[in-house]
Amino acid sequence: MSETVTSVRSTARERRDLVGYAIVVVSYLGMAGSGPLVAWADAPEAIILCLRMAFAALALGAVFLRRPMLADWRKPGAAWRLLVMITMSSLTLLLFFYAVRQTSVAIAMFLLFLMPVWVALAAPRVFKSPREPLVWPALGLALAGLAVILVPDLLGEGVKLSTAGLLAALFTGFGYATYTVSVKGLTKIVAPSTISMAEAAGDALLVLPLAVWQLSATGFEMDGRTWVAAIVMGVVCTAIPYTLWIVGTKRVRVEHVSILGYIEPVAGPLFAVFLVGLLPTMWTVVGGSLILAAGLVIIVFGRGEGEASTAAAAEPEPL
Repeated sequence: MSETVTSVRSTARERRDLVGYAIVVVSYLGMAGSGPLVAWADAPEAIILCLRMAFAALALGAVFLRRPMLADWRKPGAAWRLLVMITMSSLTLLLFFYAVRQTSVAIAMFLLFLMPVWVALAAPRVFKSPREPLVWPALGLALAGLAVILVPDLLGEGVKLSTAGLLAALFTGFGYATYTVSVKGLTKIVAPSTISMAEAAGDALLVLPLAVWQLSATGFEMDGRTWVAAIVMGVVCTAIPYTLWIVGTKRVRVEHVSILGYIEPVAGPLFAVFLVGLLPTMWTVVGGSLILAAGLVIIVFGRGEGEASTAAAAEPEPL
């Protein structure tokens, strides 16, 4: 019996997809460039977001828009799931901008990055898989690291408290969690390129009215820097990493994917060094170290996709 249990556990360990983890990490590193590019472009948020998603959709369409992608929409359960994903993605982005204006970047980011907590609570129920105890200490490390990074902003004079802003920021966490779980489910039905194309095009269309209003209200004039930032964000920071992220999400436990997302606020300040000359603070270094430790815990000791159920099945039944 012991040899059988050992053999099954050994096979389960092999299911931990290190390539999948690498794909997820690379995708987050790509996405992290968006924040510094937004600061570098110095353009209104809705305008740069709409342009970013439009260029991402164009890039993805040029490469992937073929009959199989259109056929994916006709698969059972695909269309309404894609529409839910698009809605949650757009709504989360818009509410995050609103939360930043009504509170602060620090508060909005902290409540947004509570998302892995909601994913860890919901995923076992949605995907009918046992809970993984290791997720909670790793999540605690990552949250502590994020809190350390945001300490200067949380204690600064720019912090505002608004009930509407706090509710919006809290909902972004729920919305992002719903989006992440819905993408995980979609990967079992349609191709990753279909998901990323639908999200980019859908976000661009839903944000377009706000972008037009913001362009009219602010009188902002598009310059070369704005176009360069939008194109780079659309292709390098959205089209490519979004598609990679979806591929990685298909291969890795969704709880692990959400925790590894804390790499993004760590990588963002590093890109800012080159784009706007802003050096990372000691808070960023210490907090980033905690977040990287959380990622290593998940990658090295976490269970692979499907391993939890296999390990549980391998336990001998009580006599």
